[in-house]
Amino acid sequence: MADQPDPRIGATEPETLPEPAAEPRNTLAARRRRWLTILVVAIVAIGLLATLYHFVIGVRHVSTDNAYVGADTAQVTPLVAGAVESVRVQNTQAVRQGDILVTIDPADARIAAERARADFLQAQRQFAQNRATGSALEAQVGARGEDIARAEAEQIVAQANYDKARVDLSRREGLAKSGAVSGDELTVARTAFAAAKAQLVVAKAAIAQAQATRRAATQSFAANQALTRGSVADNPEVAAARSRYDAAQLDLKRTVIRAPFDGVVAQRTAQVGQRVAPGTSIMTVVPVASMYVDANFKEGQLRRVKIGQPVRLTSDLYGGGTVYHGRVVGLSGGTGSAFALIPAQNATGNWIKVVQRLPVRISLDPKELADHPLRVGLSMTATIDVDGE
Repeated sequence: MADQPDPRIGATEPETLPEPAAEPRNTLAARRRRWLTILVVAIVAIGLLATLYHFVIGVRHVSTDNAYVGADTAQVTPLVAGAVESVRVQNTQAVRQGDILVTIDPADARIAAERARADFLQAQRQFAQNRATGSALEAQVGARGEDIARAEAEQIVAQANYDKARVDLSRREGLAKSGAVSGDELTVARTAFAAAKAQLVVAKAAIAQAQATRRAATQSFAANQALTRGSVADNPEVAAARSRYDAAQLDLKRTVIRAPFDGVVAQRTAQVGQRVAPGTSIMTVVPVASMYVDANFKEGQLRRVKIGQPVRLTSDLYGGGTVYHGRVVGLSGGTGSAFALIPAQNATGNWIKVVQRLPVRISLDPKELADHPLRVGLSMTATIDVDGE
């Protein structure tokens, strides 16, 4: 086997680079101490700033991001039943107070109003007729008085005739014993006396009848006076008919449903041709110009919160660059869990304390709301200045 040449023969050895000089240990230690000092100073400075912020600013403010925009929305409901004739608005549409939202077919309400108007006019005419009848009844009362006077006069005449007939009969009966008066003459005297007596009875009966007729006329007149006492506006029948007419007119007016205030339409369910009943919600109007915020603060944050304190708020919608200014206007009467549909039951063996939150109502500046409108349910961050007034 031939000898192999040595690969190292004729090869040039690589050039050896000089190793860097080792850094002195004292320089590294000094650098570490410097960075450590800087770190300690930074931590101390941060701690001092945090402490300063807490005692100067932090103790004067309580904050939460568990806050949401709310508003006293209006549930638009018809006050009369009927079929929807037209719907003038859509969801998200802005409306002004008094704008027409929905119209209900007014045919039935118009007929009812016309019928009520006719009844009202009839009641007025009936009152005028009763008042005219009162004058006639008053005249009848006077006429019945004249009848009584005439009957009393007739009684006087009948009484005189009776007395005369009685005297004549008595005289003739006395003469008849001596034969001076014939039997026929005595019979005539007796007949005249009987007739005079009967006429007196008739005269007395006529007086009684005239008096009874006058009493009836007087009572009729009194009843008529009770019905027509006062003006036409004070008459009960006329007032009742007027109230029915006003109610019918109001129902006719209510067939046109208008916006209760400025706002935005939401949850519109009304459709043309749909028959609606009184009290059925057909849409909601949200008052975007008069909203508030319900901020849920932890119970430990409420120690110094009072009504009237100023609040700074920011919205996730506009970011931290837009700041709203408000005031605390009220604190809820209980926590959210206390008013839940199924309240938390803490009397159990596995009870764990959970920090409760209490809703705080915060009013907003209307001008700021007009410049940067909000919507119900948006998230807010609220910070209360507990030292502010």
